[in-house]
Amino acid sequence: MDNLRPTDPARIGGHRLLGRLGAGGMGVVYLGRTDAGALAAIKVILPEHAGDQDFRTRFRREAEAAGRVDSPWAVSVTGADTEAERPWLATEFVPGPTLFDIVARRGPLPVRSVTVLGRLLARALAAVHAAGLVHRDVKPGNVLLTAGGPRLIDFGIARTADATALTATGLVVGTPGFLPPEQASGNTAGPAGDVFSLGCLLAYAATGRPPFGGGAVDAVLYRTVHGAPDLDGIDDAHLRALLDRCLAKDPGDRPAAADLDTLIAEDAPAGGAADWLPEDVVRIIADRSAALLALPDIDATVTEEPGPPEPGPGRRRFLLFAAGGAVALGAGAFAAVRLTRDEPDGGADGAPGGRRWIIGVHADLTGPLRAAGRAQERGVRLAVDRFNSLDDQPFRLAVKVLDDQGDPVRSARVAEEFARDPEVVAVIGPTGDEAAGAALAAYDEAVLPVLTVSALLMAFPRRANGSFFQAAPTYAELSFPIVHRLLLRPDVERLGIVIDRSGGQTAYQGGWTTNLMVPQLTTGTTHPRVVPAGTTAFGPVVTDLLSHRSDALFYAGDAAGAARFARTLAGRSFTGPRMAHHTVMGQEFLKQAGAAADGWEFVAPFTDASAPAAATFAAAHRKRFGAAPAAWSAEAYDVAGLVARELSALTEAAAKKATASATEATASATKAMASAKNATASATPSGDGRPTRSALTAAIAGARYKGISRTYAFDKERQQLIGQDAYLYRVEKGRHRYLGPAPKPKS
Repeated sequence: MDNLRPTDPARIGGHRLLGRLGAGGMGVVYLGRTDAGALAAIKVILPEHAGDQDFRTRFRREAEAAGRVDSPWAVSVTGADTEAERPWLATEFVPGPTLFDIVARRGPLPVRSVTVLGRLLARALAAVHAAGLVHRDVKPGNVLLTAGGPRLIDFGIARTADATALTATGLVVGTPGFLPPEQASGNTAGPAGDVFSLGCLLAYAATGRPPFGGGAVDAVLYRTVHGAPDLDGIDDAHLRALLDRCLAKDPGDRPAAADLDTLIAEDAPAGGAADWLPEDVVRIIADRSAALLALPDIDATVTEEPGPPEPGPGRRRFLLFAAGGAVALGAGAFAAVRLTRDEPDGGADGAPGGRRWIIGVHADLTGPLRAAGRAQERGVRLAVDRFNSLDDQPFRLAVKVLDDQGDPVRSARVAEEFARDPEVVAVIGPTGDEAAGAALAAYDEAVLPVLTVSALLMAFPRRANGSFFQAAPTYAELSFPIVHRLLLRPDVERLGIVIDRSGGQTAYQGGWTTNLMVPQLTTGTTHPRVVPAGTTAFGPVVTDLLSHRSDALFYAGDAAGAARFARTLAGRSFTGPRMAHHTVMGQEFLKQAGAAADGWEFVAPFTDASAPAAATFAAAHRKRFGAAPAAWSAEAYDVAGLVARELSALTEAAAKKATASATEATASATKAMASAKNATASATPSGDGRPTRSALTAAIAGARYKGISRTYAFDKERQQLIGQDAYLYRVEKGRHRYLGPAPKPKS
C-alpha cells in the first residue's frame, strides 16, 4: 500500500482513507475505514472520466452488477455513489494474495486444494449467473485466497446476459489464456463461458501453467479455439474428467456452474479452517494479511505542495504491491517488481518545483534480453537529460524503470503498474516480443502510448485505442535488406535457409519471410530447411544445403545453434556469403563459434556508436555511463526524444489556447482571469497542464521525427514504422565490426 498524496481526499462516502492500494488509467483504489472500523477497498474514477457519460454508464453497470451478487465466495459491495462528482464504489477488503501469486511463488496446488477451490468458485459463479450476470474475466488474478476459502473479485467487465457490450467492435474482452473459445473469437460469451474460464483457472492451479500455453496473444487465442488443452501432470481421474467437461469447445457440452456443486465432492472448509491448503500457502496468506493490516495512523491528508524529490545517487528502490490492491482492479498482486534507480538521477528527475512528468521504461533488466533492456534504459535517460538541460521548458521529465525479467506474465503486471500511475505519460519498451504481446491489453485500456524499438513480430493483436507503436522494422521488413545483401551479387543464385526451431517464433518469422522475399525481389531461388529445436548435429543439414547448390546461406535460430552451424560449415571449406539473424549477435556466438565466426554477417535494426550520426550521442553516453552505447540505446534515445517533442508541442498549444481565450475576455480583470483559468482547464483535462494520454497517442501517430538511427513515422493501420532502415555488421578477428547502412534496392 502507498501513502496518500497531497491531492487525494481525506474522506470518501463515510470512509476515512488510509492509503492507496493501486491506480489505473480509469481510477484510483484506496483503502478506507468506516467510523465503525470496517475496512473497504474504494474505487474512485479519475476526474477526466467523470464527465464522460459512456464511462459513467459502464461504472454504474459495474456497481449494479457487483451489488446483485450474493455469495460468501465473492466480494460484496458495501457502498457506492455512481452519481457523485467523482463516482466511487466500495467493496469489502480481503487481505489475501491472489491465486496467481500463490502458484507463481510455490507451484501447483494439491488435488484437494484444487477441487475445494473449484467447488467454492462454482458457487460464486452460480450466484453471479443467478443475478442474471456473466463475469467474463475469471482468472487466477481475480481470485483472492484466505484460510477460509477463495473470493472471486472484479466485476468491472461483468454484464447482463442479454446486454450489448460497450466496447469497440471486434475487441476481445477478458484475459487471453482464460477465455472461452466463443469469447476468444470475438463473440459474446454466456454463463457457459465462465465455466470454461473456471476450467482454465483450475488447470492452472493444478499444473502451474495455462492450459492453452503462453506467448503471442493471437497464438494463445488460436489454440483456445482450435487446440486441445494441455492437462499433462493431472493424474487424478475425477479432476481430469471434470476439467474435460468444463473445457468443452461447445458451450452446450459444459455443465452449468450450479451443477458443478454436485459434481465436485470436496466441500467448504469447516469453521474457516485452513486445512484445504498446504501449510506453506497458509503461512504466505498469514504473512501477507499481517503486512497488509499493519495500517498507518489515521492522519489528515496534507495539503501543502510536495517538496523536491529526495536526492539518491546510486540508490535502488523496490515497489511491493500487495494482492489486496487487486480487490477492485482485478489486476492481481504486483510482487517484487524492481523500480531501477541505480544510475545517478541528475537531470532525469527534473528540477525542483514546477511540473514533472514521467516517461516509463518497460524493460528486461535481469532476464535473457537484459543487455538490450539496460541499453534502452540508458538511452531514455540520456534523452531526458538532454530535454531537461534546455532552458525555458514548460515542464521537466523523469524516468521510471520497471523490470519484467523477460517473463510475459510479469510483463503484464509491469504494464498494469505503469497504466495505474497517472504521472506516466508514455512508456518505452517492452524489450522482447512475448513481453510486448502480454502487455498490450493493459496499455491499450489506459490509452497509454507505448513505443517499442526491439519487439519486432510482424503483427500484434489490434487494440481498440491504438496506443502501441513499433518503432523499428519488423522481421518481415528486415528480410528486404537481408535478401538485397545476399542475392544482389553476380556469384549468388540460390540461398540456402536454415530455420532452427530453437529460435522460436522470432527465428521462424525471420527465416520464412526471407524465403518468401527472395523470388519477389530477385531472380534467385531458395532451398529452405527447418530443423527441430535442440538439433546439435548440423552435418546432414549442411550436406543437404550444399548438395542443392546453395551458394549463400542464412541461419535463423539461436546463438548456440548458429555457433554449431558455423563450425560445421567451416569444416566444409564453404567460402560463399553467410549471414545469421541479428538476434544471435553477441558474445555467446563469438565465443562458441571461435574462428568459424569470422566472415559471418548480420543485418540489424540498430545502429552503432561509430556511425557518424551517433557521434554526439556516443560522447554523451561515454561521459554519463563510462562506456560506449550498446545496441538499442540510440533507438531508445530517439523515441524518448520523439515523445518529449510531442509533449512540448501539445503543452504549448494548450498554453496558446488559454492565452487567446484570456485576450478575448472582457476588460474586467476578474472575468479575464476566470476565463483564462477555465480555458486552461479545458485545454488540459489533467488539470496540471499535462496533455491527456489519448492526445499524446494521436500526436505520436501523426508525427515525423528525424533521429540518430532513422526517421520515425508510423503507418495509420497498424502503427508500425514506415521504412526498412537497417545496418550491416560483420565478424572480423573475433569482433563485430559495423559496416554501415544495410543495402537498399536502386529503384
